[in-house]
Amino acid sequence: MQTQIKLENIDPKTCFVKGTHLTKGRTRSVQPGQTASRNLYYGRIIIEAGDAAIEFATEGKETGLICLNGSGSVTTSGQTFALGRYDALYVPRDSQVTVSSEGEFDLAELAAPVENQYPLQFVKFEEIRKDPALHFVAGAPPTERDLNILLGKNIEAGRIMAGVTFSSEGNWTSWPPHEHENLLEEAYLYIDMPKPQWGVQFVYTNADEPELVQIVREGDVVLMPQGYHPNVSTPGGHINFLWMMAANNEGVDRQFGVVNVQPEYATGVSGLEASQK
Repeated sequence: MQTQIKLENIDPKTCFVKGTHLTKGRTRSVQPGQTASRNLYYGRIIIEAGDAAIEFATEGKETGLICLNGSGSVTTSGQTFALGRYDALYVPRDSQVTVSSEGEFDLAELAAPVENQYPLQFVKFEEIRKDPALHFVAGAPPTERDLNILLGKNIEAGRIMAGVTFSSEGNWTSWPPHEHENLLEEAYLYIDMPKPQWGVQFVYTNADEPELVQIVREGDVVLMPQGYHPNVSTPGGHINFLWMMAANNEGVDRQFGVVNVQPEYATGVSGLEASQK
């Protein structure tokens, strides 16, 4: 039986976090009670050459670790995994984790509380790129983007999903505008946008009076507790992001590509149809 979820308001004070990539070690930038998330947690684990390993427990939260830069190792449940750029690791709740590297290693850590324990699973980015249901080009200029599902239907999990999207030059993404209603909450972490690149993120329930219109740069995060959320890059630049989702109801709401398109743009196509193959 699904539980009706009270949606958080769209408020720039609780839906925008700036520069989450600027602090070494293990940090947390998004969590319920401090930001507009209900179940979603996001943080960063950044190690540089000579740094000691970082150890932590997942406690009651399933956890996804996604390598954004560099390379390193993650050890958990007696197994060690070597992660390179955009490789992902799903770690069950109640696990002990050790992150180490001899050089630069930059991980995004996303998590959500779950009742059940799902299996430990490793995802290679190069394998995702070979699967047309997990890697595909959505839209056409000026809304073209390269979409990669890292933690989706390819793994067993309770709430979390994640992937990386790369816009074509100067294009919009998340277009046509869509929202996830009562299924999911989402956050975008902006990546691979070196200065002077930037973009504009919208989050709104009423297009005439948008609740959030935010300039975004490398390392910033915008939360979408509800509402439509298109974005656009500057001319000559790209808006690229790690998207992170947490299902409202464990298991049953964990569905990628099930969206409501903004009625003005509802042509019967969301751009995400390839994910349903």
